[in-house]
Parts: sequence; structure tokens; C-alpha cells
Amino acid sequence: MKISILSDFHFGFAYNSELENDSFENAEEVMQKAIDADVILIAGDIFDSRLPKTGVWAKAIKILVKPLLRESSGVKLVQSSKDLKEISKRTLQHLPVVVLHGTHERRGKDEVNAVEALDNAGLLIHLHCQTVVFEKNRIKIAVHGMSGVPERFAKDVLQQWNPKPVEGCFNILMLHQSIDPFIYSPLEPPSLNLSNLPKGFDLIVDGHLHIPGQEKTDNTIIVFPGSTIVTQLELNEAETEKGIYQIDLDQNIKINFVPLENNRKFFYKEIKLEGGSVREQIESEINRILGKELIKSPIIKLRIFGKETEVLDQELRDIERKYSGQAIVSFVKELEVPEIAKKIEFLRNLREQKLSVEEIGFQILKKNLEELKFDAIFDHEQAFGMLSENEVEKVFNILTGEQKTLKMM
Repeated sequence: MKISILSDFHFGFAYNSELENDSFENAEEVMQKAIDADVILIAGDIFDSRLPKTGVWAKAIKILVKPLLRESSGVKLVQSSKDLKEISKRTLQHLPVVVLHGTHERRGKDEVNAVEALDNAGLLIHLHCQTVVFEKNRIKIAVHGMSGVPERFAKDVLQQWNPKPVEGCFNILMLHQSIDPFIYSPLEPPSLNLSNLPKGFDLIVDGHLHIPGQEKTDNTIIVFPGSTIVTQLELNEAETEKGIYQIDLDQNIKINFVPLENNRKFFYKEIKLEGGSVREQIESEINRILGKELIKSPIIKLRIFGKETEVLDQELRDIERKYSGQAIVSFVKELEVPEIAKKIEFLRNLREQKLSVEEIGFQILKKNLEELKFDAIFDHEQAFGMLSENEVEKVFNILTGEQKTLKMM
């Protein structure tokens, strides 16, 4: 029994841009690599939008229909907690594809999302808190799937569903969530962690995170397939490859990562400007990257460090235009502005003094009032006390001149 594991195609990403075909071309390649399996698992975020454009649908279906063009390898569905539609038998007669919807497809209650629509068309089997069991050559796999839910609800939904391993099977739990400490975004803290995941599963597959990798907790292997396309343009995406995982259960358990070969490469570089020509330093780095063997024009993100006067926006735009057609260049500037440097130093000193939160707040207010030249008319301590008591409007009236003193009027 061979299983291909994919995730996060993000069809439609960067629509109407130079990168708009990348999601489809990359998915085309991974599908080609996946198609010699007995079962394909896709762990969510097939689409980049909850409401894909018609052109995105057309290109996506052209790729997702490929498993239906392959003859069956002899794998059979032997059990399902999902009430399969008659049309779903079409995928079972060829190469079964089991899919979760992810955060990008998730829609409101009683609304059909894009992955459910593909299920209705018979292209795949969509799971949400459901289990399907396949068998080939007396090897059984049970795929338990919970599609993406808001992070704050994930633990409760998983516990309410309470999936249990099926006896006599290789049990796979498929999710599309952050699992602490593997977090997609700190803005939405996870409710799942390694200790509250269900026990007894042989393999956990988790989409959502865009960086591929493997971990192990107790006797369970955790596989993060990662995305097939660069979307976040962060350093970790430049340091890892995109691809798919393939699992072979015929003799023991073999897990292999198969990287993409024809995708657009992404390079991330930090440049500290230290005298000399700014443009020369930046172009030297771009030329070094372009000297590599590349199939497509690369994405190059340069984080520029230096003094404010050393980097001009116009100069950076000129560089972007110069390399247009050869590379997709973007810049992030982190410049040493004297005023900001002073503020950072001030905050650092407060931290080192180990003051209370209240005292730190008072010192920041005092410093700001001094810089704004309001220290002559304000009693710092009295003003801070009034702010602490939520008398914001009165203090604001002093700032705007509507009230002349901090005394009641």
C-alpha cells in the first residue's frame, strides 16, 4: 500500500500577477509525482480563496481530475462513517483522493465550501470528523479527517468527535491546524498541542503549516507536508524545499520526501549596508543569485539594514525595474533612524531597571510629554493618575487646549 501526502496548493494565489500560474504548475508537478500511489491524501487549502474565480476553478479541476484518469490499483473502500454519494464511487473506481478543507476554504455554517463542491462532483472524498478505511493486499489503512476549524475551537471539536484507531489498520489522523509548538501564525494561538492530541494513531498528517517536516511524539509520527508554493516570503521558506511525502507500507513503514524540481526558487537575504555604494552592494547580491542554475526567474526578497540616509526608495525602485524579467525583487527596509534608536535605548534601560508595569508606563508618559513640550503645563504624576482612573477625556482636553489645568472646572 502506497500513500501520497500533499497539502496547501493555494490555487489562485497571486492572481493577476507574474506569479499567478505558479500554484497550478507546482500542483501539476506534485500530482504527477503522487499519481503512482494507491491513495492520495490532501490536507487542506486546495484553494487560496473561499470564493475562487471561474478561471481558478477551471485550472484546478484540470489538475484534480487526473486521478480519475488512472486505472485502479486494486485498493478498495471497506468502511466509511461518511454517507458517500453515488457519484463518489467514481473516484473509488480509480485512484481515491481524500481531502480536508482548510482555513482558506472554510465558510459559514450551512454554506458549501469549494472542497465540498468538488466532493459533490465526484472528484474526491471530503472528510470532516469522519473516517474511511481502504484495503489492498490485506493491508488496511484508516483515514480519520478533521477539516480546518478556528484555532480556538480545534481542541473542543476534536474532543467532541473523539476519533478512535480502527483495529487491524494503519491509522492516520489528518488535520489542518496549528499544533503547539508548530504554529502557523502567532495572531491565532492554537488550542491543540502535542499532549492533547488523540492517542494510538500510527501517523498524524497536519496541513496548514507551509514548511515540510517530520516529528515524533510517543509512538506516533507527525508529518507536515508543507505548501507546494511560496506564499509567506519568509526566511524559513527560502531554507526549505517544496514537495510531497510518500509512504510505503508494503515492507515496514518508509516515509520519503520528494521535492519539486521545476518550481520557482525563492531567495531571502539580509544585507547590512556598511559604507560604499548602496546600489553596488544590492546588485552584487542579486547578480550572485542570478548566476545560479534556475528554471524560472526567482523571487528575491532583500531585507536592508542601514542608516536612513543611505537608502532611497527611488533607488530601490530603479533596481526592481532593472531586473524585471530576470527576477521578482522585493525589499524590506529596517533603517537606523536616530530618533527610533533613542527610543529603543530608552525602553531597553527601563527593562533593565526591572520596574513595575505601572512605573514603566509613568516613565514613558513623562518622556513623551517632555518631547512634546507639555511638561511645563502638566503634572506628570497627576496626569498619569487620571489616565489610570480612565479620565482620558480630561487629559486629552488639556492636550488640545480646551482645558487649561488638570483641576476640575
